[in-house]
Amino acid sequence: MSSFRSRQRSQAGRHFIRPAAEHEARKPEAPAERRAPVQREAAVRPPRELDLFAPCPRGLEGVLARELAALGAERVEAGDGGVGFVGDMMLMMRANLELRTASRVLLRLAHGRYRDERDIYALALSVDWPRWFDVSRTIKVKTDGHGSGLRSLDFVSLKVKDAVCDRFRRAQDARPSVDTRYPDVRIQVYLDAEWATVYLDTSGEPLFKRGWREETGEAPLRENLAAGVLLLAGYDGSQPLLDPMMGSGTLLIEAADIALNRAPGRLREFGFTELRSYDAVAWEGVKARARQAEKPVAPLAIHGSDRAVQMLVKARHNLGRVGLAGAVTLAQRDVLDARPFAESGLIVCNPPYGVRLDEQDALAELYPQLGSWLKQHFAGWTANFLTGDLRMPKLMRLTPARKIPLYNGALDCRLFVIPMVAGSNR
Repeated sequence: MSSFRSRQRSQAGRHFIRPAAEHEARKPEAPAERRAPVQREAAVRPPRELDLFAPCPRGLEGVLARELAALGAERVEAGDGGVGFVGDMMLMMRANLELRTASRVLLRLAHGRYRDERDIYALALSVDWPRWFDVSRTIKVKTDGHGSGLRSLDFVSLKVKDAVCDRFRRAQDARPSVDTRYPDVRIQVYLDAEWATVYLDTSGEPLFKRGWREETGEAPLRENLAAGVLLLAGYDGSQPLLDPMMGSGTLLIEAADIALNRAPGRLREFGFTELRSYDAVAWEGVKARARQAEKPVAPLAIHGSDRAVQMLVKARHNLGRVGLAGAVTLAQRDVLDARPFAESGLIVCNPPYGVRLDEQDALAELYPQLGSWLKQHFAGWTANFLTGDLRMPKLMRLTPARKIPLYNGALDCRLFVIPMVAGSNR
């Protein structure tokens, strides 16, 4: 048993959740009539100290922990698939707005041992749900688990939904409605072999949905993973950066947001605005301070290219949607035709990795060419490749300085970090 899980048991299991919630399918915007505002109730004063958990793509826990520490979070504890922390309502709002690598920000409301669904029902019933949201809000319950012996996680969700409704009936003789597509309030349950934890989702839609994406390539890189790759590569906005396989431009946009210190959640809404404790004035202040910290948009030392003209069109469109038209330099070219535009810098990219045998054979032919291309043209640069093809460095005939395990969804990947020193690796 890992030291993290040991601490979890001894502390009544503060947090343990894999980021399954981040694998939700992308949903279309709700119809306008469905999103009609409901009458606001008076705000309820929240606890001064909130027990929070931020899931993230596996492999980014350390990066996320550093982000949270920089925001002023307390008792920051990285685990498998996320980071637990403590803060007040203001910190929760800032975390949703400003974290680059988190998938969600969850508020822990209950935690306890269970043997069957009845124990989980009782645990959920112990939560004072009317304290957190009004009966007029619609709800959705989602259950994830690892090592649970229960036969149906969907049945657990049903029992938790029943507990929420029963608690409202006792207090108000009314119950909230369920909306599995566009809920106002999302409730997340996590089960391991012994413990159940009930969370209130303060984010709403996953945080990798920044609020701008329309166009994507065949396999777009999720925004929070892209940001994590950049931060693991050491990018802070000051170095020249090149993505010679840019696809729809996700890495370029995340890099520009880092360089301009722009909050990644500035274009979207969040689930905490549906809670009783929501303070609209405080939230406007949080957003205003984030806007004041932004740097003005100007041409950046960020270049991207792709051999497919349709990717160039999509990337240009996406950059325009986030107000970065002209700030990032784009070109249509084959990767082997890309050249450095500074004496040193970072190459960061997510090259294709084949699934079919013919794709793997094609990549096996490409990798030695990539190795030669780097040696001939990019001395002084550091190449960072996120790939699920673990053959890549060997076939490139280059030795990575670091091999960082990451997960792109369920796919086991590596971030290969390869410094290109003049005269080396020849």
